[in-house]
Amino acid sequence: MTQRTLVISDIHGCYEPFNQLLDLMSYEPKVDQLILLGDYVDRGPHSKEVVEQIRKMVQDDDVIALRGNHDQRFIDIVRTEDHLVSSKFVDHGGKQTMMSYLNIDTIDYTMIHEELETFKQLVRTEHAAHVAFLESLPYYYEGPAHIFVHAGLDPKYVDWRNQPTREFMYIKDPFFKNKTVVNKIVVFGHTKTKDIQGTPDIWFGGDKIGVDGGCAFGMQLNGLEITDTDTYRTFKVQA
Repeated sequence: MTQRTLVISDIHGCYEPFNQLLDLMSYEPKVDQLILLGDYVDRGPHSKEVVEQIRKMVQDDDVIALRGNHDQRFIDIVRTEDHLVSSKFVDHGGKQTMMSYLNIDTIDYTMIHEELETFKQLVRTEHAAHVAFLESLPYYYEGPAHIFVHAGLDPKYVDWRNQPTREFMYIKDPFFKNKTVVNKIVVFGHTKTKDIQGTPDIWFGGDKIGVDGGCAFGMQLNGLEITDTDTYRTFKVQA
């Protein structure tokens, strides 16, 4: 029997939809190859639980987990004192991550900076393993017929491996609006498929496949099944 490759992206703290999707796809650890395309934190309600689950899955079940831009920002917010990073973190879903780790239901906006410092100190002291895990994640994974990445490949680079690491996590229009320069299909997240095709279902774009269904925005969490390098099935769970 051909091994299945299962792909999920942009979980964003959506712990319950993630596990519902694994059940829907009949995921079998160590039998199926599960590839996660990054962005495990922010926006959704259960970032801490998602990171802990995926950390164990990588450790115990040979799951491949890639690094997304929100995962990088989580690292940066804990490792640095950059005010720009802090404001971007708070404005792009970080409040939900703070509530998850601090185990609180609301954040008083007049106390946001104090809460942020409390969060950073808590993560440094009690969840250092989460930071180290996210720091260990690669930017891409290359298979026989596909390249898996969080955001995409910059077509300006003949050798895509030489593109700046930031592009693996952040690139949008220059990637999905142009042909790639590789002979493998690029499977990516980061850009919601609704923004590409008008619906949140998986986007099949010829030389690329978009997976991000916008779960953290109230849409859906998508799952892609690949068998025989070129046979695809799609799955989805509503947010």
